[in-house]
Amino acid sequence: MKKEDKTNVMRVLEGKKISYESHSYESDPTLSGEQIADILGEDKQKVFKTLVTQAKSGAYYVFVVPVAAELDLKKAAKAANEKAVSMIKQKELLPLTGYVHGGCSPVGMKKQFPTFIHETALDHDKVFVSAGKVGFQIELDPNDLIAVASCKVADIIC
Repeated sequence: MKKEDKTNVMRVLEGKKISYESHSYESDPTLSGEQIADILGEDKQKVFKTLVTQAKSGAYYVFVVPVAAELDLKKAAKAANEKAVSMIKQKELLPLTGYVHGGCSPVGMKKQFPTFIHETALDHDKVFVSAGKVGFQIELDPNDLIAVASCKVADIIC
């Protein structure tokens, strides 16, 4: 991989000596997570998307769920010990996290927000998340992802 193809996520993982494999695909921000899983030839249960929410309290939370699943906002709020959470507006994503829609990763955000990952991540030897840039995914041990992103494991999908 060329130096310019390294993302901040990859640099963070390498800095912490966490093993990962990078995967790239034709960059297209209109692709759904399920389509990306198909392109990678991977089980949709192993490919995760990163969703950013804001609670009524004003706090931000990050949720990492399988691409074929839908975040249950009530379960998410309960996991975060909040009354309610809602998805942030797409235009707020880049200034808040440093990532664009379709390239948001739970690793290496501008600021570390409380992060939750769906419990099924632990059912797999390896999981995929965005590498922080549209067209790039990383594959790593879910326990390493949980450690590096300080995730709490929870039941957060419908």
